[in-house]
Amino acid sequence: MTFSPIAFAGSPLDRADHIRADPDALASLMDWRARLLLLDGLMPVFGDMGQLGWGTLADAAPDAELVFLGLIDGKGCFAAVPDQGATGPAYSNPAIWQAMQMLSPGDLATYGVARSLVDWHARHQFCARCGAGTRLTKGGWQRNCGSCNAEHFPRTDPVTIMLVEHEGRLLLGRQPRFPPRAFSALAGFVEPGETIEEAVAREVFEEAGVRVRDVQYVATQPWPFPSQLMIGCYSTALGDALTIDTTELEEARWFTREEIAYAMEVGRDGDGCFAPPPPAAIAHHLLKWWLERN
Repeated sequence: MTFSPIAFAGSPLDRADHIRADPDALASLMDWRARLLLLDGLMPVFGDMGQLGWGTLADAAPDAELVFLGLIDGKGCFAAVPDQGATGPAYSNPAIWQAMQMLSPGDLATYGVARSLVDWHARHQFCARCGAGTRLTKGGWQRNCGSCNAEHFPRTDPVTIMLVEHEGRLLLGRQPRFPPRAFSALAGFVEPGETIEEAVAREVFEEAGVRVRDVQYVATQPWPFPSQLMIGCYSTALGDALTIDTTELEEARWFTREEIAYAMEVGRDGDGCFAPPPPAAIAHHLLKWWLERN
């Protein structure tokens, strides 16, 4: 199967790592041709045609830390670190979902890179080793502590999100924060010392009491809230008896192919037996992948 564009993937940015590590090359890009991604805190600012808004470096506050995002058409692209990082879950802000629908795939991916990076900087102004202040370096892809010389790097947290099949049915769950009727694939963070396959098996058993085998990788999605890599997987359940962890899930159920196909056809506002994940979510693509392979 060829996936349609996954939200936040496919940025046109040339990340230009060789420039990040060269202060002179980086400085040469910080002229009148440089572009500054306009942000309202962590939210995108839109241009006249609904595209990402870009300004010049003169639009940044005089004391702002500037992160080098990369090159587009040979021009240096930057973003300013906001005074404050994210303070709540992104799904609680309707403007985020509106932006995800408005922006083109390339713009959305560029915004995702910038949001993840500047949010990390806003929340890592102090050294985790000694508590002293840190300073931006390597174009914003590193922070160094001037006191103990510790080096800190933007992090990406791996999260498995998985389809679980048993005899032609899929296991989907809903969390209390989901909109009414919404169900999605089970998901959870990969823990230290764990493979992706082990994380899938552990999370499914912890959340639903189901043992799985034959874990397969399907696709990934960068998810900048704040900075995760969603690792889409597929697995086969050894049985269908459920023991639901109600601290994680409000409900979990097995759905037939016909139920899933109809829900995906009529969409979130249709009369299916559940509301499927929105197109911006990798879970939506995983369900399409499953339907097309069966």
